[in-house]
Amino acid sequence: MKQIPLLMVAVGCLLNPHASTGANWPAWRGANGDGIATETELPLNWSRTEKVVWRTDLSEPGNSTPIVWGDRLYVTQTDSEKNRRNLLCFDAGSGRLLWKSGVEVSVEERTHETNPHASASAVSDGERVICWFGSAGVVAYDLEGRQLWRTDLGPHTHRFGYGGSPVLHGDHVFLNFGPGAREFVVALNKTTGKEIWRHESPTPGQDDIYGTWSTPVVVSWQGQTQLVSALRGELAGLDPSTGKAIWFTPSLGLQSKSSPAVGEGVVVMTGDLESSELVVRLGGEGDVTDTHILWKRTPARRRVGSGIIHRGYFYSVQTSGIADCVKLETGEVVWDERLRGAGANNAVWSSPVLAGDRVYIMNQSGDVIVFRAAPKFELLATNSLGETSNSSVVPANGRIYLRTHKSLWCIGE
Repeated sequence: MKQIPLLMVAVGCLLNPHASTGANWPAWRGANGDGIATETELPLNWSRTEKVVWRTDLSEPGNSTPIVWGDRLYVTQTDSEKNRRNLLCFDAGSGRLLWKSGVEVSVEERTHETNPHASASAVSDGERVICWFGSAGVVAYDLEGRQLWRTDLGPHTHRFGYGGSPVLHGDHVFLNFGPGAREFVVALNKTTGKEIWRHESPTPGQDDIYGTWSTPVVVSWQGQTQLVSALRGELAGLDPSTGKAIWFTPSLGLQSKSSPAVGEGVVVMTGDLESSELVVRLGGEGDVTDTHILWKRTPARRRVGSGIIHRGYFYSVQTSGIADCVKLETGEVVWDERLRGAGANNAVWSSPVLAGDRVYIMNQSGDVIVFRAAPKFELLATNSLGETSNSSVVPANGRIYLRTHKSLWCIGE
């Protein structure tokens, strides 16, 4: 298979007083939404006492992953007592809280105890920080925590809550408003919050276990920019300007907790329960089920986290804590290995991050396990924090930032 790198979806930091010459991590899964870091000199070994630059307590558990822009770290957090959803801004160098801003939720909003409210990560372009707070709407803040706009998309209801994060590209912010009876991808103007278009799921849902918690991914392929999204009953490449489907397939099924992995000319998407895992070649139009699917596996290997595409292979970790390496072109499982940390719970809900040829993944015990991205399995390190976590590793400016249910951690020299 010919491997062609993605066009980087970069965000500018020109004239931004908080910008840094280092590498930002401005969104869940990074600037390109692919989980691949531009930095390669990241810490490999640490512990609760070694290479800890700072640790800051958090008031409540949460699953969202922090983002970093320049010298600031942003993380979403629920306040159960006041029924608020907050955005917290920390100094990335010291862990000091700089400000906290939030909104109240006026309706009863359900979720599961394993998925606390405010589970979607924020996104920033260096001028604003945008959050999705479920029924409380999409909210934009400036870099000092002042609310710029708030868009009400109506109530969100699902027994397991939500998790898809907003995505910035050009003048738009995109969001998968799901899962639930109302499931759609929406585009808003990033400056005003005004709705531009809405793409509905072709399979309207009920308040059941199905739906998608998926975050869309922007990709440029052969001169065409697409928003690759997964909804209940549809995997599609949408026109970012109009929301119209450039291509689509119903082959995914009705549930997915992971997001599309896009790179090297393909989309890898994995479902859950009775849904499928499949690879779709980019470049198609209309229904590509019979023309552009390289392979499909049903049922899928169950994953909550999203995977990484690297040099012809797909690397990911199943919910049970088994990492695997799969050939993109054929679906052949080259290896699968159980990742064992120091904690008792080796299940994985987070998504892997690639830095150089190292894959970093955090399990639910707060163990960060590092292995080689190669067709032969090689364990490189196991680093335990001993705190429950469902968040992903954040590489930024030569350091690693971690969010557990109790704390924020900064790992570095």
